[in-house]
Amino acid sequence: MTFRRFAFNNVIRNKRMYAAYFLSSMFTVMVFFTFAIFAFHPAISGSDMNSYVQEGMKIAGGIIYVFSFFFILYSMSSFLGTRKKELGLLMMQGMSVRQVRVMILMENMVIGFFATLAGIILGLIFSKVILLIAENVLVLENNLNFYLPIQAVIITFISFIVLFFFISLFVSYILRSRKLIDLIKGNKKSKGEPRANIFLTIAAVLLIGVGYAAALIVKGAAVIVAMLPVVIVVIIGTYLLFTQLSVYIIRNLKKNNNIFWRKTNMILFSDLSFRMKDNARTFFMVAIISTVAFSAIGTLFGFQTFLTEGLKNNNPYTFTYKTITQDKEEVAFINETIKEEKMEAKQEQTKLSYYEIDQDVILIASESDFNRFAALLGEDTIDVGNGQVKVVEFTGNEFGQTEELLKQSIKLNSGTSLIPQEVIYSKALPATDSYYVVSDQDFGELPAPLSVDSYYAWQVTEGQESIIAASKKIEEVVPPSEFYAKDYSIYQLNKEYGLVLFVGLFIGIVFFVSAGSFLYFRLYADLDEDKQKFRSIAKMGLTEKELKTVLTRQTAILFFTPILVALIHGAVALTSLSHLFYYDLTKISTAVLGVFTFIQIIYFSIVRYFYTKQVKSVL
Repeated sequence: MTFRRFAFNNVIRNKRMYAAYFLSSMFTVMVFFTFAIFAFHPAISGSDMNSYVQEGMKIAGGIIYVFSFFFILYSMSSFLGTRKKELGLLMMQGMSVRQVRVMILMENMVIGFFATLAGIILGLIFSKVILLIAENVLVLENNLNFYLPIQAVIITFISFIVLFFFISLFVSYILRSRKLIDLIKGNKKSKGEPRANIFLTIAAVLLIGVGYAAALIVKGAAVIVAMLPVVIVVIIGTYLLFTQLSVYIIRNLKKNNNIFWRKTNMILFSDLSFRMKDNARTFFMVAIISTVAFSAIGTLFGFQTFLTEGLKNNNPYTFTYKTITQDKEEVAFINETIKEEKMEAKQEQTKLSYYEIDQDVILIASESDFNRFAALLGEDTIDVGNGQVKVVEFTGNEFGQTEELLKQSIKLNSGTSLIPQEVIYSKALPATDSYYVVSDQDFGELPAPLSVDSYYAWQVTEGQESIIAASKKIEEVVPPSEFYAKDYSIYQLNKEYGLVLFVGLFIGIVFFVSAGSFLYFRLYADLDEDKQKFRSIAKMGLTEKELKTVLTRQTAILFFTPILVALIHGAVALTSLSHLFYYDLTKISTAVLGVFTFIQIIYFSIVRYFYTKQVKSVL
């Protein structure tokens, strides 16, 4: 048997041992390939898309590739950690360090080659589903039809073969520094129970507490200023939480006899402090990566919702036309286009008169004009008596001018001064600031206005499906500075932003699934020791039900401790983001964090089932 054949057979005959590493590598290749299929699609790469968005897609592809490098490197390192004893035995049989390195290189290249092929094949199988999802999520001019992604195949295959080669060289080089005795011992626990430093334990609580307080207290532009210090403080606090605080809590729980001696808790707590200490770096990495995934996706969804809701709130009418000099031809063209597209719309028009009051230019509207537009929106009309003034603040916006307007007075030609006394909220008339509404009689006694704008509004009642087409026709004739179409603006926003959101989801999912894989590898690294431990305990009378209970709790602590920390970090981060925009992101945050929690529960259930099955096989 040749040496190359030995390395190949070593992979083929140990399918179960190599399966986890192969599947994680295959998944990474598949994610990158499906992203490449999407990025190189003719409808995307050949479109007149914003150049910044196209650059962003290239950067996103680079991020996925770089992260894939570190993920596969970690996966391979974890996988080799379970083979230390095997490698040590091979060296005892006469295999040189150089031969071990060459064997690892060959094995990894075999796995990498087949993982790359399998990832590309699976990517091709699911590519149509991905394109259909993208087509429904994104707003594109062209359909994302299936195509033969030759460019994506070539780039993915070459990129990952090169990636596996360099990772193999890197890991095999590290093995050179390992001593035979270290390999033979394999993964042994450190002597003596881990102890926590009380000062570092307190520091963990203080750092996270201070970071959370700062993130939740600051508002507006101060959020950006506080972001970097808060992130640094919370990251340090998170590391200390897993290395110090967790050990401190476990030691105190073990001292509590009511807890430690209850049912199977003794077995659970016997080596829990060791596991927490040994897995601290993995927990820390998973918590931070998951937090990044939660925050990134929550921010993308939140920002899109913020922009969309802002457009809907600030522009309540389907179409508006505002100009200094009235152009009857443009108004006629808008009405004609509405008829051509078989839409029905209610229309109102008025003159917006602006007056100088205490060196401020303020809109003053008559009661009848205000009520006509309020009725067009379906709002309640108002009754303004002679001598009365109402201050109108645009619903959903706080311009900060209302209090100032309440202190001012309006002088009529008769010499009478009107004093505002009431504030109402409405979207009836457009305004960048709060404005006044007076009775029709008082409006007629106002002095000459400083400026007057012609304002038209249309509210489409039937034929909404033709709004986008009509908007495009109108904007080709009427200047965008004068004409505004709410639905078309939202369409344009989703067209540009939808792609960014889709790419962000890709990256977020890669981060989250990778974090789950880190936990999977960490759990299976201790599989052999768990088999030995539970086989010994089973001889002392441990029942199958008790075994399942212990393994479920042990696995749950491993999986959900870092995820719980990440969920709390993510919730605080998204709350801080809502303070930046003064926009409630509670629904978005709950939805994003809830979906990720649900996925993690499913992942945990699958892993727990197979892990328990493996441990039970030796009883």
